[in-house]
This record gives sequence, C-alpha cells and structure tokens, in this order.
Amino acid sequence: MRIVQAVGWYFPDRLGGTEMYVAALAERLRRMNHDVQIVAPEPGAAAARCYDHAGVPVFRFPIRTPLTRDEAQGRAPVGGSEWFQQWVRAARPDVVHFHTLVPGLEIDEVKAAKAAGARIVATTHAGSLGYICARGTMLRWGQALCDGLAEPHKCAACDLQKRGLAKWAATAAGAVPVWSSQLGARLPGKLGTTLGMPSAIVFNMARQRELLATVDRFVLLTDWSADAVVRNGASGSKVTVNRLGIGGAFVRKPGPLVQPTVAPVKFGYLGRFDPIKGVYDLGRALRSLPRDVPFRFDIRGPLDTEESRDVYRCLGEMLDGDTRATLGPAVPVANVPAHLASLDVLCCPSACLEGGPTVAIEAHATGTPVVGTRIGGLAELITDGRDGRLVPPGDWRALASAIAEIASNPRGTVDAWRTAIPAARTMDDVAADYVAIYQH
Repeated sequence: MRIVQAVGWYFPDRLGGTEMYVAALAERLRRMNHDVQIVAPEPGAAAARCYDHAGVPVFRFPIRTPLTRDEAQGRAPVGGSEWFQQWVRAARPDVVHFHTLVPGLEIDEVKAAKAAGARIVATTHAGSLGYICARGTMLRWGQALCDGLAEPHKCAACDLQKRGLAKWAATAAGAVPVWSSQLGARLPGKLGTTLGMPSAIVFNMARQRELLATVDRFVLLTDWSADAVVRNGASGSKVTVNRLGIGGAFVRKPGPLVQPTVAPVKFGYLGRFDPIKGVYDLGRALRSLPRDVPFRFDIRGPLDTEESRDVYRCLGEMLDGDTRATLGPAVPVANVPAHLASLDVLCCPSACLEGGPTVAIEAHATGTPVVGTRIGGLAELITDGRDGRLVPPGDWRALASAIAEIASNPRGTVDAWRTAIPAARTMDDVAADYVAIYQH
C-alpha cells in the first residue's frame, strides 16, 4: 500500500510524542513492505521542500503565518494549503492517515485526500478528540474530568475561563444566545472572541460531524475517548481504539526480591515542561512536603521552546533551595530505557486527557511503577494500589500525599507494585492493528 502519514509538525523541527509515534509507525510499515511518506505543514516557510528522515520521504509545505481569525478558527482555508491538495493528487496514496488537525491539515485537506481516492484514517492524539473540547484538556473548568459532551453554553464558558475570564464572567458570556453570539463574533479583538464563543462551539460541533462523515475510520487511544466520541454522535462502526505502544529496546530490571527499593526513594518526571503535563502541580506538591520526608526527585524535559524554558525557570523558582529535587534537560532518546530503569517511581501528573503518556508505558517496560492522574491513558494503564497510584488531576495535595506515603514505605508500595506491572504494548502491535484498519 501507498500510505501517507499527515502530521502537524515533524523532525527535525519538533521532537514530541506525536512525531515520535509517527516516525515509529512509519518505520514499521516500511519493514512490512509498504510505501510510506510523511507530509506536514511548515508555517512561514518560503517554499515547499522535500527531504528524508530515517529513510522516509518527507514533504513540507508552506502555510501563511500569522493566520487570519477565520483561518485560525477553521472558517477559511489556510493560505498555502493548496500545496497539500496538489501534492496529494499527484501522490495518489491508498491511505492518508491524519494524526493532527491543525491549520493546513484540517477538514478541507481531509476532503482533498478523500477526493484523491484515498482511504482516510484519523487518529486523535489530543484531548480535544477532534473538535469536541475547545479547551483541549477534557477538564471541566480545568479541575475535574468533564462528562465529554459538547454543549454550546457549557463549553463556551469553560474555554473562556481558560482564556482568563473569571468563572462568573465566563459563565455569563457563555450564556449569550447563539444567534446573538453570531453577531457578536463580528466584533474585532477579544470582545468578538468572547461574545462569539457560543457560536464558535456550535461551529466546532458541526465540524466534528463533518469530520466523522468524511473519514473511513476515527481512531482513539483510550476506551473513555472512544465512548465520548460516540456519545457526541459518531457512528460506532467508524470508531476504533488502538492503544499506544512503545518502540526501542526495554529490558525489565531485576525484581524486588533481587533488588529491593531502598530509601531515599528516587522519583522522576520525564516529559515536556508544559502546564498541561501537570508540572506546576508537581512543583506545588514537592514544595509542600516537610524537609524531613526523605526522597530524591529528578525532573527532566526538552528546553526547545521559549514556553518550555519559561516553565523550567518557574519550576526552578518553586523548588529553589530544596536539595531533594533537581531539574535538568531532556534525556537523550538512546538513554531513556536506562534512565527509567534507574528510577524507583515515575511520576506523570498530567493535567489533561491524553492517550498515554508513552513514557508511562516505557517505565512499565523497565519494571518501574508509575504515579499518575486518574484521566485518559493513565487511568486505563494503572490499577490504583495494585501496580501504581492514581490521584485526581490537578490535585497537588493528593499528589504530595502519595509521594510522602511512598517515601515512608517503599517496601509496601513500590516493591509490591513492581511484582504486578503488566507487559508493555509495543509499536509492532500498533502497526499491525493499523494495517488491519487501513485494509478494512
């Protein structure tokens, strides 16, 4: 099969979980003798370009930046997206697999790929689940797991609160009738965004229906996400779960009978320095723990954007003077298995719905238990109290309590969990499942 993987960003510009997932999937599909190409927009580029990454051809097409309001909201085609439409017609793929819905790769591009004769598969890696959650986290008011149902006034208020309005003001603005909101959306600047939010939610709900009507299969990473998409009107026959898997060589370390956990317990965080990853909750939890609680906490992540560097600095200020915690740059990919195996516990305090994170599955592959939040993939990967610990998302006090409990009783927590960690799913499993999806 000729298979195109369409993604919002790609190597070497960006090193994130979705990009690594796509690269690993492409590698395995090539091993199975499929013809694979990658396509991704490149905001602000002067011209289209082609290059190879890890032996896979990559086509990057330029799109305009900054976007107009209509382009950013998906109400108008993005300047430059015609590059994709011309390219996909010439490429004549059997399958186009969309991994992100971003400017330059949205419904117009999905339809163009369909018109080129391709079977369309879309996998949503983000908490928005397509266009269902405007906030992008599936956390109601940023605090608790949402019911997952898109509703104009409820979702408008939640997104406006994320954008900085007080909850009462967001609720009032979100209650504007949709017909009135459509008029308010014509106003310039923040006022137009605020008044127009209910109508924007209605527009996104229509986009979700259009997306599901166009794709041949819509792939989710968790059961909860799949259920939410169906409850929002998708046909169950189009919705499929294909859970995350890991690539690379991971060897499980000796069990607790051979290598018991000793104090101080070594915790670790390995991921992006991004608020949606719960790093500020982690900082608050660590800062709250009395100095006589013995532990070590190693915090690592890439410093590849200005936002990540800002979060890194803020986290450093939160933990300043606490010698139990250290911050550092990303762990090289080749060293990740050994690094995870060196930890006693991996902490994944995610503050949004995500399919993984993949690093939690990698930790399991090395025999390291995980403390995570009760949301998304973590809630389906970890059995609380059996092979790890789950705490409510955004609840730094509960996270601090879990860390203190583990630090004071590693034998009754960490070592008990290590004996029950399940086998890790692999990217070979993921690729095999996708081939079946592509063919049917």
